[in-house]
Amino acid sequence: MSDTIQRSVLVTGASRNIGREIALAFAREGAFVLVHAGQDEAAAKETADLVEQAGGKAAVAIGDLADPETPARLVQQTVHLTHRLDVVVANAAIRPEATFETLSFEDWRRVMALALDSVFLLAQAALPHLRRGTQPSFIAIGGMTGQSGAKGRPHVVAAKAGVSGLVKALAHEVGSDGITVNCVSPGMIHTQRQGPEPAHHAERRNPLQRLGTAQEVAAAVHMLAGPDARFITGQTLHVNGGALMP
Repeated sequence: MSDTIQRSVLVTGASRNIGREIALAFAREGAFVLVHAGQDEAAAKETADLVEQAGGKAAVAIGDLADPETPARLVQQTVHLTHRLDVVVANAAIRPEATFETLSFEDWRRVMALALDSVFLLAQAALPHLRRGTQPSFIAIGGMTGQSGAKGRPHVVAAKAGVSGLVKALAHEVGSDGITVNCVSPGMIHTQRQGPEPAHHAERRNPLQRLGTAQEVAAAVHMLAGPDARFITGQTLHVNGGALMP
């Protein structure tokens, strides 16, 4: 397969919404995409079918990223199928709501494991392969509340702030290998939600006076992994319509 694809890309949390659009952005260039989902295999397979229709190749991987063995398994599966790894997009996360006083340590650790620890583990597993990749890029998906804060999400805010910090540290570590490491931080994006609209959304406004789209976030990710962004590393790119201007 490695002779027939443009690049080999691993995208976590790619079964729907932003993750799916990221997978499709790479599919349009003829890339192979490993489509990861935590549980919903049917949705992941739907994304994989869309990747194939868009001109790419795809395979599906199911696994809980809170399990510390899962990130390395995803990397190994991608390399086994394509004999290479060029881009990793750490998109998977959960965003439950709880006030600080009611938040259990178990729930705190669950969010940290999936949204921050898994990014660390993915990077460690991927780096030996990215060093041999084409335009090697590691991109993590953050969140605006990681910079702005928000009510009812102390664990999510802390995890997303940690992602931005990890990106900076990792960029210093691997810059000499030609690997770029960046974070894309979406603001309020129109997505299909499995629960109610987060309470803090009612407090947010942006100069463009609209929600963003998953495609707009995916375009930012694809740009950072492309040939015109090889001098961009250690950055957090905010895609939020101007709601936060750091």
